[in-house]
Parts: sequence; structure tokens; C-alpha cells
Amino acid sequence: MSDWPEGRSDRQGGGSRGGYGRGSANARPEGARVMPHVQRPVPQQQPQPGYDDTYEPPYDSGYNTGQVYGQPNHGQGGGGGGGDGYGPPAGRTARPAPNWRKRIKWTAITVVTVVVVTSVSTYFWADSKLHRDVDLSKVIDRPEGGDGTNYLIVGTDSREGMSDEQKKELHTGSAKGKRTDTMMILHVGGNGDTLVSLPRDSNVTIPSFKGAESGKLYPATGRQTKLNAAYAEDGPELLVRTVEANTGLRIDHYAEIGFGGFASIVDAVGGVEMNLKEGFKDKWSGADFKAGKQTLTGQQALAFVRTRHAFAASDLQRTKNQQAFLAALAHKVASPTTVMNPFKLYPTLGAGLDSLVVDKDMSLWNLASMFMAMKSVSGGDGDGKSMNMPTSGSVGGNLLWDKTKVKQLVDQFNNDEKVTVSGN
Repeated sequence: MSDWPEGRSDRQGGGSRGGYGRGSANARPEGARVMPHVQRPVPQQQPQPGYDDTYEPPYDSGYNTGQVYGQPNHGQGGGGGGGDGYGPPAGRTARPAPNWRKRIKWTAITVVTVVVVTSVSTYFWADSKLHRDVDLSKVIDRPEGGDGTNYLIVGTDSREGMSDEQKKELHTGSAKGKRTDTMMILHVGGNGDTLVSLPRDSNVTIPSFKGAESGKLYPATGRQTKLNAAYAEDGPELLVRTVEANTGLRIDHYAEIGFGGFASIVDAVGGVEMNLKEGFKDKWSGADFKAGKQTLTGQQALAFVRTRHAFAASDLQRTKNQQAFLAALAHKVASPTTVMNPFKLYPTLGAGLDSLVVDKDMSLWNLASMFMAMKSVSGGDGDGKSMNMPTSGSVGGNLLWDKTKVKQLVDQFNNDEKVTVSGN
């Protein structure tokens, strides 16, 4: 007797169909009805080696998360919260990304505009301060000009605008009128700039000249005197006329500064450092210096460039000191600490321009060229050179110029050649 239930075949998977399949004589039990088929998400699989790399994961309808495809999910709580949807949170407006190219463009335009406006304003301010009081058209019988530009630079003992207290402090005395202690020719050319000091005691012949104020013609008489006497007699125009007549070199521009202005410039830049090989004293100028490095104030600087009684070489040593100090001053004025600091730059410019007297044709560009050449001749910049006018003895206490060397020097200036002449 078989233990198999009724209606079941005793062979699994045999040829006859028993059980509850189609054609079965037995009725299907109630619990065996087919349940509705539910599609479950297929887990995402990684492509296996050897299979096509174009495998794509099965499509996810979002059924399991309850999210409707294509709609943003703003999180719970509605409008105020942020979510990971496709748009900004409810109630907020998206901020556009900054346009850096446009910002950089307008920043550059603003900076350039400020620089241009400041530069133009400074130019006209400085130009208005120049005292163009010297008229070189009054100078007669002038030599022909050569290559390059020649400046006559003069330092005077003018006390104009100085109080009695300042005169005492600076040891200037109270003499009326103006005399000159410093005279230099600065040649600016393509083969190096050259600064030549003209000793105040140089022996010169006063030529014929036309009075700067009177316009009267004074004929030459062969009178010989010290160079600084020409300035004292009829001012800058006669000094230019005398230098040109005794050298054969045409002077293109003239620049003059007085005691007070010189001291003010030095103080405006915060003093000038000098390294003195030897100390010296001079009761006439008020000099009292020790050897070594020291920063000179305006008062000390004026005493330094005026001192001559303390030296055996007298005026020749003074001119060398003047050259060294002017080069140091030019370097200090042109240094970044001055140029990049408006609180130093403008007071320095103001102090210099207020006390500077120039010829009527001097422009700010000419003045800048003169200044940069002054910086180069004694400071080791470029091919600059500084020297004294060549001399060959003295007469009556006045220094005689070496005529042969002076002519050679002037020829090199006029041809804009490198200067090979040496001075004292």
C-alpha cells in the first residue's frame, strides 16, 4: 500500500501529470491559489570582468523611497527647510555667481584713473611753484650749442624769507644782497653725465654784457676778478655770460637755490646720512663734525657744504664736499621711502620748488632730468663722473683754469663724448 497522498504520482517529474496541475482530476486546494506577482528592485551590480563595459544599472523608479521622479525633495517641515532637490529652498532667490572678469576690469580702470588724475594734478601743482625769473635771452654773444644739455647750478647765500632766529641758527649772517658760494656745470648726455664744480675763487675775465635790469650795454674792459663777483655784480645773466665767455660752452638751463631752501629740503626728507673720513670744525659756517657715519640735519648740511676755512685745499675741498653731499641728497629724495610716502614726497617737493629759481625755458622734464643726472654723477650709478674744473696755478690768490684742458673738456661736451679730462 502506498504512503503517497491520493492523487500524487509516485514519480517526481514523471510522464503522467498528477497533483494539482492542469488536467488533474483532483480539485485545487484553497490555499494553493497563485498570489499576485510583485516586482522587487534588482540590486545594482558591478560589471564583472569579461562582460560588456556598457552595462547600465537597472532603472530605479523611486518606488521604495516614496519620491516621485522629477520632483524636488524639500525635506520635512515644508517651505523653510533646505533639501537636496533641484532648485533653491522655498522662499529664497538664487544668488548669481560673481563676474570676476568684470570686477577686475573696473578695478583696473579705477586704479589707472586715480593714478592719472593724481599725476596730472601733481604736475600742474609743481609747475605752478617754479620761479622762472632768469631770462637767458638777455645774454649776448652766446656760443653755439652742442649735443647734450648743459645746466648751470648755483647755490646762493640768499637770506630771503629767513627770520633773524633762522639766520642765527644757520650761521648765515645778515648781509644784504646775494652772493654765490656754489657753482657747477652739469652736462647731461648719451655717454654719461658729468658734474664740474667751478671754484668761487676762479680767476675770470668779465666780458661785455647787457644789464639784466637796465638793458644798458657794458663793453668789455679786460677786467679780471673772481667768478662769484660776476653774480654779485649783475645776477644770474652776467654769471651765465661770464661762464660762456671764459669756457666757450653754451649754457642751456639755469637753476639756483638759497640757504633756507637747501636746509628745508634736507629736513623734509628726514636728514641725509654721510660717512666722514675726518672730523672738522669751522666757526664761520658753524661746522662741528666727527669722523664716521652720521645723519645731517638741514642746519648741519648747510654748514657742511659751506665750510672751506677748515681745509688746507680751501675751496677745492669744499667743492668736493658739495658734490658728495648733493649726490647723497639726490639718492635720499629718490629712495622708495620718500617717493612712495606722500607725507614725505610732497613736503620735499614743496620745499625745493618754493626756493628754486630757474630760467624761463626750464620745464619740469628738464628739472627731472637734471635731478636724475645729479643722482648718477657721484653715486656710482651708470657712467656718471664728478670733477673740479682743471686748474694750473693761481694769480693774486685766484685759481687759474688750465685753458688746454678746459677746451678739451668743452669739445667732449659739445660732441657728447665720454669725458676723459681730469680735474683737480
